[in-house]
Parts: sequence; structure tokens; C-alpha cells
Amino acid sequence: MTFLLIENLCKRYGATEAVASSSLAIEKGEFVSLLGPSGCGKTTTLQMIAGFVEVTSGRIVLDGRDITHAKPASRGLGVVFQSYALFPHMTVRDNVAFGLRMRKVASAEIARRVDQALALVRLDKHAERYPRELSGGQRQRVALARALVIEPPVLLLDEPLSNLDAHLREEMQFEICRIQNEVGITTLMVTHDQAEALSISDRVVVMEAGRITQVDDPYRLYEHPGTPFISDFVGKANRLRGAIGPGGQPQANAQGPLTLSLRPEKISLGPAGSGKLAGRISCRYFLGSQWLYRVDTALGNLAVVRANDGNRPLDEGTQVGLDWNDALLRVLNAGEVAA
Repeated sequence: MTFLLIENLCKRYGATEAVASSSLAIEKGEFVSLLGPSGCGKTTTLQMIAGFVEVTSGRIVLDGRDITHAKPASRGLGVVFQSYALFPHMTVRDNVAFGLRMRKVASAEIARRVDQALALVRLDKHAERYPRELSGGQRQRVALARALVIEPPVLLLDEPLSNLDAHLREEMQFEICRIQNEVGITTLMVTHDQAEALSISDRVVVMEAGRITQVDDPYRLYEHPGTPFISDFVGKANRLRGAIGPGGQPQANAQGPLTLSLRPEKISLGPAGSGKLAGRISCRYFLGSQWLYRVDTALGNLAVVRANDGNRPLDEGTQVGLDWNDALLRVLNAGEVAA
């Protein structure tokens, strides 16, 4: 049964449509990410659900209750902001307890629930510290604990990892996943980072120009992007012209009427004269665990990714043969090939 329903949700600012007739059904306990570039409407959608932005049209239903025009406090949702919004003059314990005190919860119950929340985010030994004494990751976990301690029906995360460095961001992705799995709370996260969305979400909702363009589980979204925008935004992709060959199988063809997508890691490099297509390595980039090659071919300049296996990389100027399984070609919109 649908737990959180967004139905034909729309937000207009004058003549500008920030969110256009968007619908989404989220199940109880599900982790869903709104993914898209800046200005696509994902944060506005989250803020309408939270009650911070007024809905122009459409409705929001939570566990059978219409909350479209309810005050934010009456919705009882847990929200973690991009800035964490911690009170600098309060200890970790007092920051986490704040929402419970505002709800007039008994002192003994506050103490019990705060201890439980701090243990959940592994900050029970830092309860008497102040935010300035914590690392970025620890401050983020305080914000999570403060949102979870009120036992909300839904947790809303607005770009929760964007203020962290790359290493810590990756570490915290899995920390959020662990906490969400342990609590079992329905979670909606806004992010512009496709790796973040793919790694921890049950489903990913891609937004473009105020509209939801694809809703899928992470693997299917990556392997079967529905549009050229999604193929480029969710991971790297080569766009090729092509046509449908015998047996209904897409095939690359420089004069073909269709747009095909082929991921760089799906292409293998062999010696000159091998494979489906001849090419010449124009440049290479070292990515640590991988090498990224740009290869000039009759189908255009293609990206090819190979694992760093410790062997010497191919030199620029090397003649190579490119090969792939045609079953890995994905049909996008006809005629839209990247320049």
C-alpha cells in the first residue's frame, strides 16, 4: 500500500513552473532519491512535502491523510537540511532533545529517546560536546539523530552530504543506509550526485526541468536510461547513431535514424584489426582504479573505461579495435546524437 503519495504536484512562481504536474507513490520503509541537476525542481518538491513551500496545485497524502495544506509542525516529518541547522550554543544532547522538548515530552522519555538516537548514530560518547567540536560527518549524524528522535513517519534529506569532502561523503552514504535499514523509516532524499543516489536508494526519481522523467531501481536506471539526458546524467555514456537490425537487436550505424547509448565500461579494447570498429587513442586519463581513454573512430570520439590492473596503459596514438555486445546498446530518442 502506498504510504506517501504525491499526485499531480505543481509549483508556479508567476509564469515560471518550478515543478510541473509530478506524481510519485512511495511505499512504507522505502528509500527513494530525487536526482537531478540544480534548478530541476527536486528541492522544491521536497519542501512542498515538508510544508515549507505552498503547493500551487495537486495533493500530498501521507498514510491516507491529506497533508497538502497542513502546517509543517503538524505533519511530524523529520527533516535534515543541507546546512544541518544545529544550534551552536547547545550540546549534542540538547540539539537532539530540542524537538522532543517542543512537543512537551516527559523528561524521562526525552532522556531515553535521546540516548537511543545517539547510540543509533554512534555518537553516544559525544553527547556533551558542542557542534564546533565535531567533524562534518559527526555534525551530520547529530542532525540525523535530531530528525529521527521524534519518530517521524517520513525522513526528508535535503542534499545531506554536499558539505562533506569526497572520502567522508562516501563513508556517510553507507552510514545513512545502515541507519535507514535499522530504523526502517520511509526516506526521501534530494541529491544531484548520481553515485550517491545509485548506491543507497531502493528507487531513483530523475527530474529534469521541473518534471519527473524516469522512476526506476538504480540498476535498471543505469542500464536502461529512458532519455539522452538520463544516459548522460546518470553515469558516463557514449551516444551513437544506430538502427534496429535483424531480430530486433539495436546495432551501431553512422547513418542510422536512432540514438543509441553505450556505457564506456561495456566497450573492450583489442589490437588493431579486431572487434567491430577501428580506432585511435587520442588521449587518456588516470582515475586511480581506472583508465579513461578517448578514442577517435568512424562513429565519433568514444569514451572507453578499463580497470587499472597494474599493467602498462595504452599510449596515446595507439591503433586499437573496439568491441562490444550489441545487447548492451540502449535505444534513446530518435535522432538526438551528442555533438
